[in-house]
Amino acid sequence: MPDAPKFVADAMLGSLARKLRIFGFDTAYFSEGEDRALQSLAVEESRVILTSDEALFAQSKRRGIPAYLIKGTTDRARLASLWRQAGLPPEAKRGLSRCAVCNGALEDVERDRAFALGVPAKVVARHRLFFRCAACGKLYWRGRHWQRLWRLR
Repeated sequence: MPDAPKFVADAMLGSLARKLRIFGFDTAYFSEGEDRALQSLAVEESRVILTSDEALFAQSKRRGIPAYLIKGTTDRARLASLWRQAGLPPEAKRGLSRCAVCNGALEDVERDRAFALGVPAKVVARHRLFFRCAACGKLYWRGRHWQRLWRLR
């Protein structure tokens, strides 16, 4: 998906923001601040607002700012709500390319380097693919947590 949308999630959707990053979507998380500031960020960075706040959604639409009103209380329901509204195909999960913590780009890391960077030896022995965030340095690999997340959609 070369033209994948970029999102900005409001303070109520932090968990959804992390999941979208894991699925490879560039997703900013606006954890605090006024609605106008969130809307300005969306316009400046060409992002679609994700919110479960009906007033923010309505105001954004009136101002011509792309937004999706996310329904549901579980990550699965929220992802399904977004997928339906955005018209994303099920295969839209792009793969591990963004840091779940800071939204930075992930880089491949060689197995030997992963061990040197602090990945436990037993993890290095069980896995082949490792990634490191270029921005914050967090390390990732595709373990059981990855498989559970992938089944959410």
